[in-house]
Parts: sequence; structure tokens; C-alpha cells
Amino acid sequence: MPSIKLLKKDINNDIGDVIEEIYLWELSNPNGDLAKSEKLVEEAIEAFDKLIVMINGVKGDNKKAQFKEIQQERKKVMNSLLKKSAAL
Repeated sequence: MPSIKLLKKDINNDIGDVIEEIYLWELSNPNGDLAKSEKLVEEAIEAFDKLIVMINGVKGDNKKAQFKEIQQERKKVMNSLLKKSAAL
């Protein structure tokens, strides 16, 4: 892991891109189910918070393994958000 700062920035950019995509969908589909899209935005924000808490909680000797777990969780969360976003 090059740096914690870079990881946080990547997570911020990924989640931000998903939220931006959802807002663009809302603008282009004013008759769509906006409650679903707003719920998805809230889910994305909660996922961001969870990942940042995980990063800030890294302690001990096996930091490399902990960061690997965070990366796996990040991929899982992003795949889930992208699938839900595409289903809107």
C-alpha cells in the first residue's frame, strides 16, 4: 500500500463517482423512483464512512493484511453499488 492518504483519496473518488452517476440519473429521469436513488446515495455515504473507519482502525503488526482486507471490502462495496446504480 503506497499510502493511507492515497487509499482514502481513491475511496473518496470511487464513492463520489457513484453518487455523481446517481444524481445524473435523477436529472435525466425526473419521473423515475427518486426514493430508490436517494436510498442508494445514503448507502454509498454509509459505505464510505465504514471504509474510512476501517482504515483509521488499522493497528498492530499485520497492517499489510488489514489493508488487503480493506481493499477486498472496497471492491465488494463498489461492485454492489455499481450493480444497484445500473439497476435504477
